Amino acid sequence: MRVRILGSAAGGGCPQWNCACPVCEAARRGKRGSDAAQVALQPEAVTQRRTQDSVAVSGDGRIWHLVNASPDIRTQLVTTPELAPGPGRRQTPLSSVLLTTAELDHTIGLLSLREATGLTIRATTAVRGALEPMRQMLNAYTSVDFRPYEPELAGGLTLRRLTVGAKRPRYAGEDGEDWVSALRLTDARTGSSFVYATCLPAWTEEFDEFLRGADEVLLDGTFGTNDELTRATGRPGSAASMGHLPIEVSRHRQAAHPGTRFRYGHLNNTNPAAGPDIVADGLVLPL
Repeated sequence: MRVRILGSAAGGGCPQWNCACPVCEAARRGKRGSDAAQVALQPEAVTQRRTQDSVAVSGDGRIWHLVNASPDIRTQLVTTPELAPGPGRRQTPLSSVLLTTAELDHTIGLLSLREATGLTIRATTAVRGALEPMRQMLNAYTSVDFRPYEPELAGGLTLRRLTVGAKRPRYAGEDGEDWVSALRLTDARTGSSFVYATCLPAWTEEFDEFLRGADEVLLDGTFGTNDELTRATGRPGSAASMGHLPIEVSRHRQAAHPGTRFRYGHLNNTNPAAGPDIVADGLVLPL
C-alpha cells in the first residue's frame, strides 16, 4: 500500500487568502516561527504553506483512490508524479473518490475533475443527498457514479468505515446522521492498514476499537488547543463546537496503541503545530 498526503491544511489552506494572523503572515514570507514568537509559535518550526486536506491511496501503485477532493485538487494532482495521466491520452490512474464529509473543503474539488471520462464517488447516504445538486452539475460534463461505500476497492484494498460525527455542513438540510466518517484502508495482500480521521469530534470506544492494530493513523490536527481560534483571531468558537478534537487531547489517547504510528493533518491556518507527527504536503507514509 502507498499513501501520499496531497494536502495537509484545513479549509482555506495556509496562508488563508483573507487572514493576517501570525501563522499566515509567516507562511507568506516563508519565515521561521520565531518571527511570530509573540503568539508562542515554536521557534524551531518553519511555518509551511499548505494546501487543503486530501490524500491519495493505492494498493498496487497503479490504481489510486482519492480521499476527499479539496479545492486545491488540480494543483495537488499535477504535482504528484504517481497521479500523472497515461499511457493513453486521457487515461488516469484515479479510480474513485472517497468522501468522508460533505464539507466544501472536501468536495468542491469534484468540480475540477469534470474533464474525467467518468467519476466514481463513494459516500454515505447523508453526504450523497447533500451533494445531489453537485452531482447534477457534474453529470452535464461527465458520467458520475455516486454510490455507497463498498468493502473492496480496485487495486487490492479493503475498506471499513465508521461514523464519527453528526455535524452537517451549514448549507445542507437536516436529514441524516452519518455526516462525518473515519476510513480504514487495508492492503489485502500484506495486511498493512491506514486509518484516515482528520475530522474527529471525540475519541470514543468505537473509534478506539476501529483503529486497533492499524499501522498508520492520520488524525484531526485542526486545532492544537480547544481555545486556539479565539486566542489567535478573536473570533468566538471552540474546537469542540466546530467538531474537532484538539491535539492536546488526542495525544493522550495514543498510549493504548503502542504499535501504531499517529500523525496529524487538516491543520487550521491558526495552528502553529510542528514536529515529526505533523504531516506536510507531499509526504509518503511508510507502509
